[in-house]
Amino acid sequence: MADYINIYGQDILAVASDPANPTVGQIWYNTTSNTLKGLGVSTAGAWATGNNLNTARLGLGGAGTQTAGLAFGGYTVPPAATGSTAVTEEYDGNSWTNSNPMNTARNALGTAGIQTAALGFGGNTPPTFTAVTEEYDGNSWANSNNLITARRYVAGCGTQTAGLAFGGLTTTQVGTTEEYDGISWSSNPTGLNTVRNSLAGCGTQTAGLAFGGSSLTAATEEYDGSTWTSNPTGLNTARYSLAGCGIQTAALAFGGYDPVDAVSAVTEEYDGSTWTSNPTGLNTARASLAGCGTQTAGLALGGESATALTGATEEWLGAGSPQTKTITAS
Repeated sequence: MADYINIYGQDILAVASDPANPTVGQIWYNTTSNTLKGLGVSTAGAWATGNNLNTARLGLGGAGTQTAGLAFGGYTVPPAATGSTAVTEEYDGNSWTNSNPMNTARNALGTAGIQTAALGFGGNTPPTFTAVTEEYDGNSWANSNNLITARRYVAGCGTQTAGLAFGGLTTTQVGTTEEYDGISWSSNPTGLNTVRNSLAGCGTQTAGLAFGGSSLTAATEEYDGSTWTSNPTGLNTARYSLAGCGIQTAALAFGGYDPVDAVSAVTEEYDGSTWTSNPTGLNTARASLAGCGTQTAGLALGGESATALTGATEEWLGAGSPQTKTITAS
């Protein structure tokens, strides 16, 4: 009679590095780290560390997905008033590759779109701010028609042909909302209910989401293509200079400056009604970072840690995603 192990068993492989494409339930012994590991399904989301940006910076823009991301603009030598960068990099799910730079170097800009069809608008162009809008085609940037209201620390969402810009800072904070049709911007007379800058946004032009911002707010608002509606339940941790990704009914908020002006690692998920704090935050706490992707597959890039500018890249694996775990006796 055959032994149970011969019918259902599986050898535990001894390997020098973790398998590139393991299957759920697979177990292996890593001879380099001398650890027993396995691929299981997560019960809570977690951030995994990826390869750094080639150019560490903060106040940058991000667009695209976790496996096809785009980073552009920002500044590399604080404070922001001293200068900006036009550097553009593409992410393939593993590493960053430099592409053609933006035509106008800037930081604190608004963004929308994907890696092959991105939109960058507004921002800081020391010693002033700008209304310049540029479109990226997967290779180079081309100037388009300007924002109606020049501003910095502006948020955005949507696509290259249906973008949304909201909030920001001119000489004062604004709640101004503008819609982009792939050619020009039109102003919506109804702006944000909570005027602010340094906020985050995600979603689409007809189903947008705005959250957080300065001066230190937890305010969350939903846009229906015409008006903004405030959600009485805001972020659990009020913060500004945070990042986000996803859609109006499934969003992710991460990083930023918290109530004591310390860089934050806090990560929260939004279900279209309430925010839920995830027990595990970013591996590198930071603010003035960028984000892109979805609630279950997000990307966090760049920013400012507690000690310096960073090029840190992290990939979000939402609850239910396969994750490699180290197996211990406990």
